[in-house]
Amino acid sequence: MASSAVTPTTSFLVDKKDVGFSALCTQHSFPCSAQVSKKMVSKKIVSVMAPQQSERKPSMTGAVKTGMTMTEKILARASERAQLIPGDNVWVNVDILMTHDVCGPGSIGIFKKEFGKNAKVWDREKIVIIPDHYIFTTDERANRNVDILRDFCTEQNIKYFYDIKDLGNFKIFESDKLTLQANPDYKGVCHVALAQEGHCRPGEVLLGTDSHTCTAGAFGQFATGIGNTDAGFVLGTGKLLLKVPPTLRFVMDGEMPDYLLAKDLILQIIGEISVAGATYKAMEFVGSTVESLTDKTYVPYEPVYSDGQARYLSEYRFDISKLEPLVAKPHSPDNRALARECKDVKIDRVYIGSCTGGKTEDFMAAAKVFLASGKKVKVPTFLVPATQKVWMDIYSLPVPGSGGKTCSQIFEEAGCDTPASPSCGACLGGPRDTYARMNEPQASCAVSNVCVSTTNRNFPGRMGHKEGQIYLASPYTAAASALTGFVTDPREFLHCDATIMDVCLCYENDERREGKKVAIKMGRQTWVEKNDEKLK
Repeated sequence: MASSAVTPTTSFLVDKKDVGFSALCTQHSFPCSAQVSKKMVSKKIVSVMAPQQSERKPSMTGAVKTGMTMTEKILARASERAQLIPGDNVWVNVDILMTHDVCGPGSIGIFKKEFGKNAKVWDREKIVIIPDHYIFTTDERANRNVDILRDFCTEQNIKYFYDIKDLGNFKIFESDKLTLQANPDYKGVCHVALAQEGHCRPGEVLLGTDSHTCTAGAFGQFATGIGNTDAGFVLGTGKLLLKVPPTLRFVMDGEMPDYLLAKDLILQIIGEISVAGATYKAMEFVGSTVESLTDKTYVPYEPVYSDGQARYLSEYRFDISKLEPLVAKPHSPDNRALARECKDVKIDRVYIGSCTGGKTEDFMAAAKVFLASGKKVKVPTFLVPATQKVWMDIYSLPVPGSGGKTCSQIFEEAGCDTPASPSCGACLGGPRDTYARMNEPQASCAVSNVCVSTTNRNFPGRMGHKEGQIYLASPYTAAASALTGFVTDPREFLHCDATIMDVCLCYENDERREGKKVAIKMGRQTWVEKNDEKLK
């Protein structure tokens, strides 16, 4: 992990930034402006001696404490320290260690090498091992990795090993009743399964051998990815030496428009700070928008909050009510653009799944778009639930406003592929026989392998083919794009009320035909777009 560039002995300069709708300004939109006030400093020497100071008396009240962020509080508890500041190096007691089939074998190998072949793990109930990445494949090395996990968990009597034994047909039906008898212990994508199985708890420290482990921070805990060497050490000791990171604070206020999802919010943030903007930094999310997002737990917990006097490295403010649906263009998650700005990008597939876009809420959102349109998809649309529970929800929960239809029924009517077995799937490519992997260019598209995906990264080769073009988007945008065969703003199908929107797109006859007039309502002004020219 990279070290912090902040000097721990100096106070932090709070850099407050208002990055709402204006952050998306382009050459075709309203102008952006920034004002910076600088105080003139005289270079004239006024003294060559330190001024005489009175003798400082010792404090009578003990150590002076400063406010801490929630990250600093959690790490202070885990390191049994009363006070921490960014830059401190501390030994942290780990509450949960997670590993999977990609990094687990390497971590196990290091553990055995350093602690001995017959060594026992520090706590068999605090280790969670989840096969999820390369599962439904005939690749021998991928299958061997799962075997290594199984042997280790049997040897160590690991309590939370979510094994998969039958790699055949995952979906089993008996007398019209849906059952999952083949793999009762298998869960699916680790980041979603960790939460669903109760391993994410506020105030705790969760480490995992996966860079997306930080998503568990949504549950008010400190969560981060670590390497195999660190994981091998934690397996044997339950501790890890960590440097306390500085914190970035993101204040998101305003009513969440019904055409946006959490994916749009994080794409806005990544586009603002870049993919490297939070390297070895904690990210704290607050504001009325965040408070309105849903959460649930059945385990009693004590939440951790930042002190009012806590110091932050930077603060970013967003008015969410003014945001529009976003995408991240190839080949980086910070290559942010408005979905409507990419309306001429032809695609050849849509992928809805992964830890970031394969939850029950994500499939409900996609079904909502398909239901509203009443049309069939124009490109192959792949659906990969994150976990068994999500897969069950797709087949059992009715979609609001559908008259009792489930997601699976709506997907079938729309012409989507049958929901696949839960796993990471094609999110990170994997073996060639991985479901929905981008292997060859599609004949239907002039540019090879153009995909709108709800996954988390779009680097070259990420989903398979090195020439693949991946546009990251919300389930709303992904579903809308599947219906048109182009990158599409979901408001075209969600029938949003123009009076409560800053921008409402109304496509003539709901068809994308070049040369047709498109009315765009912006507040009280109406603009007409024809052949990509705006006329007032």
